[in-house]
Amino acid sequence: MNTPQPLPRWADPDVPAAVLDPQGISRRGLLRRAGLYGAGFAGAAYTVGAASTPAEAHPPHRGGNDPHLAYLVGDHHIHSVYSHDAKYTFSQLATAASRYGLDWMVMTEHSNIGHHAAGGAEAEHREILKARAENRRMLIFQGLEWYIPGAEHATVFSAPGRHEVDLLTRFEQEYDGKLLGYTAGAADHPDTPRNEAHAVKALQWLERQKRRGYVDDVLVVANHPLRLGINSPHEMRAWRDAAPGIMIGMEGAPGSQGAAHPGRGARSIRGEYENGPSANSFPGYPLDAYVTYGGFDWATATVGGLWDAMLAEGRLFSVTSNSDVHRVVFDTWRNGDWLPGQNFDNAGRLPDPVDTTEPQPGSDLWPGQFSRTHVGVTRYGYRHVMAGLRAGRVWVDHGRLVDGIEVRVAPTHGGHGPGVTLGGRLRVRRGEHVTLTVTVTTASRPNHHGELPRLAHLDVIRGAVAGPARDSDSWTAPDTRVAHTADVSGRTGRFTLRIPLGRIEESCYVRLRGSDGRRNGPGLLGATVDPHGPIRHEPGDGDPWVDTWLYTNPVFVDVVR
Repeated sequence: MNTPQPLPRWADPDVPAAVLDPQGISRRGLLRRAGLYGAGFAGAAYTVGAASTPAEAHPPHRGGNDPHLAYLVGDHHIHSVYSHDAKYTFSQLATAASRYGLDWMVMTEHSNIGHHAAGGAEAEHREILKARAENRRMLIFQGLEWYIPGAEHATVFSAPGRHEVDLLTRFEQEYDGKLLGYTAGAADHPDTPRNEAHAVKALQWLERQKRRGYVDDVLVVANHPLRLGINSPHEMRAWRDAAPGIMIGMEGAPGSQGAAHPGRGARSIRGEYENGPSANSFPGYPLDAYVTYGGFDWATATVGGLWDAMLAEGRLFSVTSNSDVHRVVFDTWRNGDWLPGQNFDNAGRLPDPVDTTEPQPGSDLWPGQFSRTHVGVTRYGYRHVMAGLRAGRVWVDHGRLVDGIEVRVAPTHGGHGPGVTLGGRLRVRRGEHVTLTVTVTTASRPNHHGELPRLAHLDVIRGAVAGPARDSDSWTAPDTRVAHTADVSGRTGRFTLRIPLGRIEESCYVRLRGSDGRRNGPGLLGATVDPHGPIRHEPGDGDPWVDTWLYTNPVFVDVVR
């Protein structure tokens, strides 16, 4: 079944530019420059049983041959009244996501007894269908938040189709660590080997469902990976290696970015990263790993740290940024009242919320209000978003720091194609010169804090590709460091940087990082590795709007004969 998918307003040629806001006009300009503006950008809303590969996936090509892309803004970690600890309806969430400019979103309810026993996925699906009908210009995925056996949580979601509900229901029943009681993760606990093996089996099961066409597509992303320190490096590598096309990455920045907002009255840390080591934590992590830096997880924020250690193996592992919305900071809604005899375990959902007109407890921001995951596509549609995520064509930002960032890596002396972009692999001969080209479109309108964001600097982070890790619990990449910093303060509009990477003698990767420049200092592995990285804030004093960053996925450069 193919159903035409209406385009977002900014991408729809039938919507006059005069009715768009400045960011909509900016995004339409980016779409035009990519050569994708027009009716042909529209994909299909649903493609059931299709096995074709969207244009986002391309085989390696010497010199690079990646297509021009448009970036769709989304959030893959959102909770509704179908999660025991949230409070918003599907309608409230979809309305907010639309208001804050999202093109796609994933509903991810917690697995638990009440959710499963009350037929949560099936009941949610009725809400999903209603939300899709009411918000036809947005892609709304159904997913769940998986309790990984012996570890943290993860988003699991599939493409719309006949079996999307059955997939989630079966997966929750057979593989959820909380439902099964498979929670132990301590190195000396007798259940840990079984639990870790069950997580791998779960990913392999999802991969089989995709391979045999039971669902068109399915993806998994690890959520708030270092919040509790219970995702060990060897587990994360095992998940990636078990199903590399399914387990595609991790949240580079968690949700709950309003947790330490001044005036909230809490002694908290952005992301609600306010824990310490437990019996289930990996003992090799330092205490620094349990807090965020510029709102980003330690694994991502540390140059030469865990994310880089995984990339240094030459394997793509993406980062994302999401709201994880449960309860919005300073919001006035509270949970509704239960009817007599009702509770979450027998109802499978919470009562609809009630507006009190007074601020209520919360630590989150609305989907798209602050955290954004940008996915590069050549067409608009569910499968194209998933293909872009799998290909690693992803960059993330906070506070709407920029409107757009386009990255290309290509041989300095052309003739081999336009180069490769985020998530891609450039194949070159040893000694060939390579250039990194970065085009930035600065913020076109004030963010939702009322100020116009300004990008202050862009850092090029470069690391050597050394092959598989000898120690699966290693979390450092000694050859990764900030290789170049461009001061872009004061630059506005659209500008391009051309940064020579020099002669390539060994395989490597590059990724980008930038910020508003208001809070930085020497990185966690020293100033020679990272002279001006993100830094931690004092508990309860972490206004997210005055410390905003962006990160891109890597581009790999492979030396071939």
